[in-house]
Amino acid sequence: MKRALTTVALTAALALAQTAAHAEGCTKGAVVGGVAGHVAGDHGVAGAAAGCAIGHHEAKKKDKAASAAAAASQPAGK
Repeated sequence: MKRALTTVALTAALALAQTAAHAEGCTKGAVVGGVAGHVAGDHGVAGAAAGCAIGHHEAKKKDKAASAAAAASQPAGK
């Protein structure tokens, strides 16, 4: 019971921290990483932390690629 309460509290804290920090991709990555870590051997928290970092990194790469594509599609004279 204590472990379940700790997991719920940690999940809520991560959700609130993500909202305040506007870390794109963190929530999705944390969920996927947490599940993978849990399945891999009771390492859900470590998986969630790694998933958050990877998800945020991937979101930044996607935004950078979209910005580059938008800049390339605009005429040079304007």
